[in-house]
Amino acid sequence: MLSRKGIIPEEYVLTRLAEDPAEPRYRARERRARFVSKKGNCNVAHKNIREQGRFLQDVFTTLVDLKWPHTLLIFTMSFLCSWLLFAMVWWLIAFAHGDLAPGEGAAVPCVTSIHSFSSAFLFSIEVQVTIGFGGRMVTEECPVAILILIVQNIVGLMINAIMLGCIFMKTAQAHRRAETLIFSKHAVITLRHGRLCFMLRVGDLRKSMIISATIHMQVVRKTTSPEGEVVPLHQVDIPMENGVGGNSIFLVAPLIIYHVIDSNSPLYDLAPSDLHHHQDLEIIVILEGVVETTGITTQARTSYLADEILWGQRFVPIVAEEDGRYSVDYSKFGNTIKVPTPLCTARQLDEDRSLLDALTLASTRGPLRKRSVAVAKTKPKFSISPDSLS
Repeated sequence: MLSRKGIIPEEYVLTRLAEDPAEPRYRARERRARFVSKKGNCNVAHKNIREQGRFLQDVFTTLVDLKWPHTLLIFTMSFLCSWLLFAMVWWLIAFAHGDLAPGEGAAVPCVTSIHSFSSAFLFSIEVQVTIGFGGRMVTEECPVAILILIVQNIVGLMINAIMLGCIFMKTAQAHRRAETLIFSKHAVITLRHGRLCFMLRVGDLRKSMIISATIHMQVVRKTTSPEGEVVPLHQVDIPMENGVGGNSIFLVAPLIIYHVIDSNSPLYDLAPSDLHHHQDLEIIVILEGVVETTGITTQARTSYLADEILWGQRFVPIVAEEDGRYSVDYSKFGNTIKVPTPLCTARQLDEDRSLLDALTLASTRGPLRKRSVAVAKTKPKFSISPDSLS
């Protein structure tokens, strides 16, 4: 109506009617994409690879990396194709020698009992799989047949070795063992020995040990160099601390691995207000070692985004001594409790140690104050009057 009177232009009215009122006009910022998932898979897609032939130069690794349906298909087709190929060769030998339609008083055939392609295919399977039913065999009449027999046996052994090796390697891959190496769902930042520390918990569910286990951590974030170069995935190693020192760990029971946030740490300026899902921060944890039972090197990975780091919390103890041995309660593996922690960066804490002294004083006075208030509120069960004393 207003457009008819000339108050509002008609183009503006049509534009407003075309908009969907249910669609939000402002979209929230999406969460940062993971570089490494919680299960350890790398979130990287390889595109526009021009030199595809490089994968064929390492056929064995390519076959092992394939998915199981593709591997089983190649396994089946390799045997079928080889049987069909040599069946055609045996049929041609019999055809050239005249063994397919022998007459009376014919010469000795190259291969007995081959009268069609089906019988040649059966003989090819018998030769390569070494079944030997006894109905067909190579004679000394044709040296070419003896040569083909040798070649088919060698080819069959090579196919068996390659395909069985691929099946074995796929069933014994290292990432299968990594399924029982677990990390805590959240990491924490709290005080230890008067310093802010980044902590996480790692454990092994199996009784068989991981020999020479080492753990590494990296911070992945987007950075820009002074020259203006943008590095989308800048990786920085950060040192780890554990009970035995260094990166080597003795993973018999769950351990709390921690990193001291000092002046050399990339987390030196990390504040509690930065721990949200918009922050461009990801901490990757890599556990590597040798499987005790198989001797194969395995690797377990996980990552923590900024909103998966809890400030001012600490992992609860899960190892206790019972009946002369240590028991682990995995139901509390990722449980944390709140502890007094300064709400400042590690840089600010190093520059002003009074923040730590005030936090220590408040934590020591808190229980006493509550206890004194509770004692003051309690009423005595009896009282002594001055008359009783006289």
